[in-house]
Amino acid sequence: MNALTSLLNLPAHPINDAAYTERCRLQLADSGALVLRGFLTPAALEIIKKEGDENQHLAFYAKSQHNVYLQKTDETLAADHPRNRQVVSSKGCITDEEIPADSPLRKLYDSAEFKAFLCGVLDEKQLYPYADSLSSINLHYAHTGQELGWHFDNSSFAITLLIQKPEAGGVFEYVSHLRDAEAGEMNFDGVGKVLNGEQEVQKLEIEPGDLVLFRGRNALHRVTPTEGDITRMLVVLAYNSQPDIALSESARMTFYGRL
Repeated sequence: MNALTSLLNLPAHPINDAAYTERCRLQLADSGALVLRGFLTPAALEIIKKEGDENQHLAFYAKSQHNVYLQKTDETLAADHPRNRQVVSSKGCITDEEIPADSPLRKLYDSAEFKAFLCGVLDEKQLYPYADSLSSINLHYAHTGQELGWHFDNSSFAITLLIQKPEAGGVFEYVSHLRDAEAGEMNFDGVGKVLNGEQEVQKLEIEPGDLVLFRGRNALHRVTPTEGDITRMLVVLAYNSQPDIALSESARMTFYGRL
Protein backbone atom coordinates (compact mmCIF):
# COMPACT_ATOMS: atom_id res chain seq x y z
CA MET A 1 0.00 0.00 0.00
CA ASN A 2 3.01 2.32 0.33
CA ALA A 3 2.83 3.20 -3.36
CA LEU A 4 -0.75 4.42 -2.89
CA THR A 5 -0.17 6.51 0.22
CA SER A 6 0.63 9.62 -1.79
CA LEU A 7 -2.23 9.01 -4.23
CA LEU A 8 -5.22 8.02 -2.11
CA ASN A 9 -6.89 9.35 1.02
CA LEU A 10 -6.47 6.00 2.76
CA PRO A 11 -7.64 7.12 6.23
CA ALA A 12 -11.03 7.96 4.70
CA HIS A 13 -10.98 5.10 2.18
CA PRO A 14 -9.12 2.07 3.59
CA ILE A 15 -9.38 0.02 0.42
CA ASN A 16 -7.54 -2.96 1.94
CA ASP A 17 -10.11 -3.26 4.75
CA ALA A 18 -12.65 -6.01 4.12
CA ALA A 19 -15.42 -4.34 6.13
CA TYR A 20 -15.02 -1.08 4.22
CA THR A 21 -15.07 -2.92 0.88
CA GLU A 22 -18.26 -4.72 1.90
CA ARG A 23 -19.98 -1.45 2.84
CA CYS A 24 -19.10 -0.06 -0.56
CA ARG A 25 -20.37 -3.20 -2.28
CA LEU A 26 -23.71 -3.03 -0.50
CA GLN A 27 -24.17 0.66 -1.31
CA LEU A 28 -23.44 0.11 -4.99
CA ALA A 29 -25.76 -2.91 -5.10
CA ASP A 30 -28.53 -0.93 -3.45
CA SER A 31 -28.45 2.29 -5.46
CA GLY A 32 -26.41 1.49 -8.55
CA ALA A 33 -24.08 4.41 -7.79
CA LEU A 34 -21.22 4.86 -5.34
CA VAL A 35 -19.39 8.16 -4.80
CA LEU A 36 -16.21 7.96 -2.71
CA ARG A 37 -15.59 11.57 -1.80
CA GLY A 38 -12.06 12.92 -1.66
CA PHE A 39 -10.65 9.60 -2.88
CA LEU A 40 -7.52 11.21 -4.31
CA THR A 41 -5.09 13.20 -2.21
CA PRO A 42 -4.92 16.92 -3.07
CA ALA A 43 -1.34 16.44 -4.30
CA ALA A 44 -2.30 13.62 -6.68
CA LEU A 45 -5.32 15.56 -7.93
CA GLU A 46 -3.14 18.58 -8.70
CA ILE A 47 -0.63 16.50 -10.66
CA ILE A 48 -3.38 14.86 -12.75
CA LYS A 49 -5.01 18.23 -13.42
CA LYS A 50 -1.63 19.63 -14.55
CA GLU A 51 -1.15 16.66 -16.86
CA GLY A 52 -4.62 17.23 -18.25
CA ASP A 53 -3.90 20.89 -18.94
CA GLU A 54 -0.54 20.14 -20.57
CA ASN A 55 -1.87 17.36 -22.81
CA GLN A 56 -5.19 18.89 -23.79
CA HIS A 57 -3.84 19.83 -27.21
CA LEU A 58 -3.57 16.09 -27.98
CA ALA A 59 -7.30 15.50 -27.47
CA PHE A 60 -9.48 14.15 -30.27
CA TYR A 61 -12.85 15.93 -30.33
CA ALA A 62 -15.98 14.26 -31.63
CA LYS A 63 -19.66 15.12 -31.80
CA SER A 64 -22.16 12.39 -32.55
CA GLN A 65 -25.87 11.73 -32.65
CA HIS A 66 -27.18 8.47 -31.25
CA ASN A 67 -30.20 6.88 -29.62
CA VAL A 68 -30.17 6.02 -25.93
CA TYR A 69 -29.62 2.32 -26.67
CA LEU A 70 -26.46 3.06 -28.69
CA GLN A 71 -27.78 0.88 -31.50
CA LYS A 72 -28.58 1.34 -35.17
CA THR A 73 -31.95 2.87 -36.02
CA ASP A 74 -34.88 0.45 -36.06
CA GLU A 75 -36.48 1.16 -39.43
CA THR A 76 -39.74 -0.51 -38.37
CA LEU A 77 -40.35 2.30 -35.85
CA ALA A 78 -40.89 6.03 -36.32
CA ALA A 79 -37.94 8.41 -36.12
CA ASP A 80 -39.39 10.06 -33.00
CA HIS A 81 -40.01 6.74 -31.23
CA PRO A 82 -37.98 6.47 -27.98
CA ARG A 83 -36.05 3.59 -29.55
CA ASN A 84 -34.82 5.85 -32.37
CA ARG A 85 -34.91 9.38 -31.01
CA GLN A 86 -31.56 11.07 -31.45
CA VAL A 87 -29.54 12.81 -28.72
CA VAL A 88 -26.13 14.51 -28.95
CA SER A 89 -22.83 13.66 -27.28
CA SER A 90 -19.70 15.77 -27.69
CA LYS A 91 -16.35 15.72 -25.91
CA GLY A 92 -12.59 15.62 -26.31
CA CYS A 93 -10.45 12.69 -25.22
CA ILE A 94 -6.83 11.72 -24.72
CA THR A 95 -6.10 8.01 -24.71
CA ASP A 96 -4.13 5.55 -22.64
CA GLU A 97 -0.99 5.96 -24.73
CA GLU A 98 -1.07 9.73 -24.12
CA ILE A 99 -1.23 9.38 -20.32
CA PRO A 100 2.33 9.98 -19.00
CA ALA A 101 4.20 6.84 -17.93
CA ASP A 102 4.77 8.25 -14.43
CA SER A 103 1.24 9.60 -14.02
CA PRO A 104 -0.59 8.90 -10.74
CA LEU A 105 -3.40 7.60 -12.96
CA ARG A 106 -1.22 4.81 -14.30
CA LYS A 107 0.04 3.86 -10.83
CA LEU A 108 -3.53 3.70 -9.58
CA TYR A 109 -4.87 1.81 -12.60
CA ASP A 110 -2.11 -0.83 -12.38
CA SER A 111 -2.23 -1.19 -8.59
CA ALA A 112 -3.03 -4.73 -7.43
CA GLU A 113 -4.55 -3.34 -4.22
CA PHE A 114 -6.86 -0.99 -6.11
CA LYS A 115 -7.98 -3.73 -8.49
CA ALA A 116 -8.64 -6.07 -5.57
CA PHE A 117 -10.80 -3.40 -3.96
CA LEU A 118 -12.73 -2.87 -7.20
CA CYS A 119 -13.27 -6.62 -7.57
CA GLY A 120 -14.70 -6.76 -4.07
CA VAL A 121 -17.08 -3.86 -4.68
CA LEU A 122 -18.12 -4.96 -8.17
CA ASP A 123 -18.38 -8.69 -7.44
CA GLU A 124 -15.82 -9.48 -10.12
CA LYS A 125 -13.23 -12.27 -9.88
CA GLN A 126 -10.53 -10.33 -11.69
CA LEU A 127 -10.10 -7.17 -13.77
CA TYR A 128 -7.95 -6.79 -16.87
CA PRO A 129 -6.80 -3.82 -18.99
CA TYR A 130 -7.91 -3.42 -22.58
CA ALA A 131 -5.80 -5.28 -25.12
CA ASP A 132 -5.58 -2.22 -27.38
CA SER A 133 -3.28 0.69 -26.60
CA LEU A 134 -5.98 3.38 -26.41
CA SER A 135 -8.86 2.35 -24.20
CA SER A 136 -7.72 1.54 -20.64
CA ILE A 137 -7.27 5.08 -19.27
CA ASN A 138 -9.04 7.99 -20.96
CA LEU A 139 -9.18 11.64 -19.91
CA HIS A 140 -12.27 13.45 -21.20
CA TYR A 141 -12.63 17.19 -21.75
CA ALA A 142 -15.98 18.96 -21.98
CA HIS A 143 -15.85 22.64 -22.97
CA THR A 144 -18.78 25.07 -22.96
CA GLY A 145 -21.83 23.47 -24.57
CA GLN A 146 -20.37 19.96 -24.72
CA GLU A 147 -22.39 17.17 -23.13
CA LEU A 148 -23.01 13.46 -22.87
CA GLY A 149 -26.49 12.63 -24.15
CA TRP A 150 -28.92 10.23 -22.49
CA HIS A 151 -27.85 6.60 -22.92
CA PHE A 152 -27.53 3.15 -21.40
CA ASP A 153 -24.05 1.64 -21.09
CA ASN A 154 -23.09 -1.57 -22.85
CA SER A 155 -20.76 -2.52 -20.00
CA SER A 156 -21.97 -3.58 -16.56
CA PHE A 157 -19.92 -0.99 -14.65
CA ALA A 158 -18.10 2.32 -15.10
CA ILE A 159 -15.29 3.78 -12.96
CA THR A 160 -14.54 7.51 -13.15
CA LEU A 161 -12.60 10.23 -11.36
CA LEU A 162 -13.65 13.88 -11.61
CA ILE A 163 -10.54 16.03 -12.01
CA GLN A 164 -11.93 19.50 -12.71
CA LYS A 165 -15.47 20.78 -12.20
CA PRO A 166 -16.89 23.45 -14.54
CA GLU A 167 -18.35 26.74 -13.37
CA ALA A 168 -21.85 25.35 -13.99
CA GLY A 169 -23.52 22.50 -15.82
CA GLY A 170 -21.75 19.19 -16.27
CA VAL A 171 -24.24 17.52 -13.91
CA PHE A 172 -24.52 13.74 -13.87
CA GLU A 173 -28.20 12.79 -14.04
CA TYR A 174 -29.67 9.29 -14.05
CA VAL A 175 -32.74 7.11 -13.60
CA SER A 176 -31.99 3.75 -11.98
CA HIS A 177 -33.44 0.41 -13.09
CA LEU A 178 -35.22 1.91 -16.11
CA ARG A 179 -34.82 -1.19 -18.24
CA ASP A 180 -33.85 -4.85 -17.87
CA ALA A 181 -31.37 -5.49 -20.66
CA GLU A 182 -30.70 -9.05 -19.52
CA ALA A 183 -34.40 -9.90 -19.93
CA GLY A 184 -34.71 -7.94 -23.19
CA GLU A 185 -37.08 -5.36 -21.65
CA MET A 186 -36.24 -1.95 -23.15
CA ASN A 187 -39.05 0.08 -21.48
CA PHE A 188 -39.74 2.44 -24.38
CA ASP A 189 -42.49 4.22 -22.41
CA GLY A 190 -40.18 4.98 -19.49
CA VAL A 191 -37.41 6.16 -21.78
CA GLY A 192 -39.86 8.42 -23.61
CA LYS A 193 -40.88 10.08 -20.34
CA VAL A 194 -37.26 10.84 -19.50
CA LEU A 195 -36.57 12.25 -22.97
CA ASN A 196 -39.72 14.39 -22.70
CA GLY A 197 -38.72 15.75 -19.29
CA GLU A 198 -41.72 14.07 -17.66
CA GLN A 199 -39.72 11.81 -15.33
CA GLU A 200 -37.96 12.97 -12.19
CA VAL A 201 -34.24 12.19 -12.36
CA GLN A 202 -31.56 11.70 -9.74
CA LYS A 203 -28.40 13.78 -9.66
CA LEU A 204 -24.95 12.84 -8.41
CA GLU A 205 -23.08 15.57 -6.56
CA ILE A 206 -19.49 14.98 -7.61
CA GLU A 207 -16.45 17.05 -6.65
CA PRO A 208 -12.87 16.95 -7.97
CA GLY A 209 -11.00 14.01 -6.49
CA ASP A 210 -14.13 11.86 -6.06
CA LEU A 211 -14.18 8.29 -7.36
CA VAL A 212 -17.50 7.15 -8.84
CA LEU A 213 -18.59 3.57 -9.52
CA PHE A 214 -21.78 3.33 -11.54
CA ARG A 215 -24.00 0.56 -12.90
CA GLY A 216 -25.15 2.05 -16.19
CA ARG A 217 -26.38 -0.92 -18.21
CA ASN A 218 -29.95 -0.54 -16.94
CA ALA A 219 -29.78 3.03 -15.65
CA LEU A 220 -30.43 5.77 -18.20
CA HIS A 221 -27.93 8.59 -17.63
CA ARG A 222 -26.39 11.72 -19.09
CA VAL A 223 -24.07 14.65 -18.29
CA THR A 224 -25.66 18.05 -18.90
CA PRO A 225 -23.86 20.64 -21.08
CA THR A 226 -20.86 22.39 -19.57
CA GLU A 227 -21.41 26.07 -18.81
CA GLY A 228 -18.73 28.71 -18.40
CA ASP A 229 -15.05 28.93 -19.30
CA ILE A 230 -13.70 26.16 -17.05
CA THR A 231 -13.34 22.82 -18.84
CA ARG A 232 -14.82 19.76 -17.17
CA MET A 233 -12.14 17.06 -16.90
CA LEU A 234 -13.05 13.47 -16.10
CA VAL A 235 -10.94 10.30 -16.09
CA VAL A 236 -12.42 6.96 -17.12
CA LEU A 237 -10.64 3.89 -15.74
CA ALA A 238 -11.81 1.07 -18.02
CA TYR A 239 -11.34 -2.59 -17.14
CA ASN A 240 -12.66 -5.89 -18.48
CA SER A 241 -13.69 -8.98 -16.56
CA GLN A 242 -11.96 -11.14 -19.22
CA PRO A 243 -8.40 -10.89 -20.60
CA ASP A 244 -7.33 -9.92 -24.13
CA ILE A 245 -10.39 -7.83 -25.00
CA ALA A 246 -9.95 -4.78 -27.23
CA LEU A 247 -12.45 -2.05 -27.96
CA SER A 248 -13.89 -2.62 -31.42
CA GLU A 249 -12.25 -0.85 -34.35
CA SER A 250 -15.44 1.07 -35.13
CA ALA A 251 -15.69 2.27 -31.53
CA ARG A 252 -12.02 3.31 -31.49
CA MET A 253 -12.49 5.31 -34.69
CA THR A 254 -15.59 6.97 -33.22
CA PHE A 255 -14.08 7.81 -29.82
CA TYR A 256 -10.42 8.38 -30.69
CA GLY A 257 -10.25 9.03 -34.44
CA ARG A 258 -7.65 6.29 -34.92
CA LEU A 259 -6.90 2.62 -34.24
